[in-house]
Amino acid sequence: MREVQLRAIATPPPGALPVEIVEQKGLGHPDSICDSLAEELSLALTREYAERFGTVLHHNVDKALLVGGRAAPIFGGGDVLEPIEIFLAGRATSAMGDETIAVGDLAKAASTAWLRANLHALDPERHVKLHCLVRPGSAELVDLFAQARKGAVLANDTSCGVGFAPLSELERAVYETGRGLNAAAFGALHPAVGEDTKIMGVRRGAAIHLTVACAMIGKHLASPSDYLALKAQVAAAACETARRYAACDVTAVVNAADAPERNEYYLTVTGTSAESGDDGQAGRGNRANGLITPYRPMTMESVAGKNPVSHVGKLYNLAAGIVAQRIVEEIPEVSGAECILVSEIGRPIQDPRVIDIGIYAATGRVGRLTPRVARIAAEVLDGLDSMWRSLIAGKIGVGRWPFSVQ
Repeated sequence: MREVQLRAIATPPPGALPVEIVEQKGLGHPDSICDSLAEELSLALTREYAERFGTVLHHNVDKALLVGGRAAPIFGGGDVLEPIEIFLAGRATSAMGDETIAVGDLAKAASTAWLRANLHALDPERHVKLHCLVRPGSAELVDLFAQARKGAVLANDTSCGVGFAPLSELERAVYETGRGLNAAAFGALHPAVGEDTKIMGVRRGAAIHLTVACAMIGKHLASPSDYLALKAQVAAAACETARRYAACDVTAVVNAADAPERNEYYLTVTGTSAESGDDGQAGRGNRANGLITPYRPMTMESVAGKNPVSHVGKLYNLAAGIVAQRIVEEIPEVSGAECILVSEIGRPIQDPRVIDIGIYAATGRVGRLTPRVARIAAEVLDGLDSMWRSLIAGKIGVGRWPFSVQ
C-alpha cells in the first residue's frame, strides 16, 4: 500500500472561525465561459479519439482567452455591436496513421453547443467569434503520453492537487445559490436574469451576507421599475436558497454598483458581461469543486481542458476531492478531511510522490485511522486509469460538487 502521511488538522475548520469568505462565478461569467469551453473541447476530443481509435490520444487544451465585445443594451432591447471573441489554444493530436482529426471543427461544434445550451439570450452564431489555435503537442510529451497504450500511464507534469470535504455551511450556501440562479427553471420563471452571476459570501459569526452580481437582460425589462423589482426577487431567491443550507441570518444585495439616480444599471443584451468589454481567461475562476475558497487549501492549477488520462493537474485535483469526500462519508469518526497529492513527471500517475491527508478527528484517533484512510486513497488512485470514462459519462464533473455521483 502506498505511504500516506496522515495528520490531525490543528486549526479550526472554516465554519468555526469568526469570519469566513467564499466566492463563486456563474456559468455566464467570462472566466467560467473559458473554463467550460476548454473542458467541452477536451471531452469532445476524448470521445472522438476513443470512438475512432479505441484509445485517448494526447491533448491539453487548457488555454482559453475571451475578449469582450461591445454592446448597447437598453430597456426593451439593445444590440451587440461587436462580437465576443474567444481564443481556444493548446495541444492536441490531429492525425493517427492515415486518419486526421478535425480539431477545429470539434472545437466549433462543442463550443456552439455549450453556449446555446447554457446562455439562453446569447446567439453563438451572431454574438461570438471563435478562434481555434490548437496545435500538435511536443514530441517529448506525446511520447510520454503514448506510454499509456503500453500499460503504464505516466504523469505528464510535476503538479499538486488538493481537495477537501465536507463543504462548510457558507460554502454550500454559496454553491447552491449560484446553481439556483443559473438553473433552467429559474431562468424560465425570470427570463430577464442572465447566467453571468458572481456571488461573494461573507459570514461573520452567525450572519451571512451575499453580494450578488447578476447580469439582467434588457429586452425582457420594459423600465427601471421592472429592473428594480427583479433585483428584489433575485435577492429574495438568493436568501431563500442560502437559508436552506446555512443555519444563519442571511441578507443579500444584488448589483451593488447600480445608481438609479444616474440611470446606471447592470443591463445587458445577452446575459453576460462578456458582451461589453469584460474579458475572461481559463483558470481564473472557480476551482475544481466549483468554488473559490480562500480559507481552504487551494492550487493555482487550471483543471478544465487538461487531458483526463495523464494530466495530473486535472486528475489529482479531482482525485484529492474524491478522497476527502469518501473519508468523511465512510469513516464516522472523521468530521472533515483535506487531501494533497503531488506528482512527479514521468512517474506512474497511481503512485504520487506525496499523499498528505489531514483530518478532523478526536484526539488519539488519528493513528488508528491510518489503515482505513490509506485504503480509501489507494482505491481512488487505482481508479485513475478509468476516470476519463467517468468524465465523458458525466459521473464526475469539473466544477461540480460532489465530484463523484452514482
